[in-house]
Amino acid sequence: MKTIHTVAELRSALKSIRLADKKIAFVPTMGNLHDGHMSLIRRATKEADVVVSSIFVNPMQFSANEDLERYPKTLKEDQALLEANGCDFLFAPDALEMYPDGRRSQTQIEVSGISDILCGASRPGHFVGVATVVTKLFNMVHPDCAIFGTKDFQQLMVIENMTRDLSSSIRIIGEEIARADDGLALSSRNGYLSTEERRIAPVLYQTALWAVGALKQKKISVEDIREQAQQKLEAAGFIRDYFEIRSRANLLTPSEEESKLVILIAAYLGSARLIDNIQIDLDN
Repeated sequence: MKTIHTVAELRSALKSIRLADKKIAFVPTMGNLHDGHMSLIRRATKEADVVVSSIFVNPMQFSANEDLERYPKTLKEDQALLEANGCDFLFAPDALEMYPDGRRSQTQIEVSGISDILCGASRPGHFVGVATVVTKLFNMVHPDCAIFGTKDFQQLMVIENMTRDLSSSIRIIGEEIARADDGLALSSRNGYLSTEERRIAPVLYQTALWAVGALKQKKISVEDIREQAQQKLEAAGFIRDYFEIRSRANLLTPSEEESKLVILIAAYLGSARLIDNIQIDLDN
């Protein structure tokens, strides 16, 4: 695996690959990699001839009170994981390479509507930062496809909408959530959890599973399911952000007839903000 730090070097390295008519798959990350990321890399090796990943802790998607400064940076460990799982190129730029004129003068990409709800409401401006940096990375790598995890379900939908709206030919692939044996979705922010918090953390997924069962039984209202789920989380030690049941098509409040739904959860446990989701088809 070759590690590249500049856009010019990246474009030069990938030029011959395109001339050879080889397909490129791209997996953007913020580093501090784990097996959830590696599941994306392994999927990428099945989708294309060459796999490119990136590591860039994007300051545009962090607000002033978030964890940008303490976000873990583990480049050597990340390089070893990527190489062992079949990555061919790692693009690891610094902030000056990504934003040469500074963030304040950076042209921004906003996917209206969907960027302002759920995590977008809790983290104003977050999805503008995501859409902007992903657009820039797409323009630098020019992949045939890009793989994202479905744990960040709203983020995946933002990127899908952005790609469609900008008439991009890049194929967006969502890979299933990778989980620990106890059900906790793998995340770099799990590293913020204390031993006791890590013991509690699987309650997030367990509560989502309870909500799936309650929805299928249709004995209590959606509103009661949401509130009871929040109460279960708070009883376990979480601080609520949101627990929502939305349409899988557009993340809006579903009609009574809709059967394809998604449960979306965000909650704080100690200093870690954890998210998870489960997709449901009530017809099955």
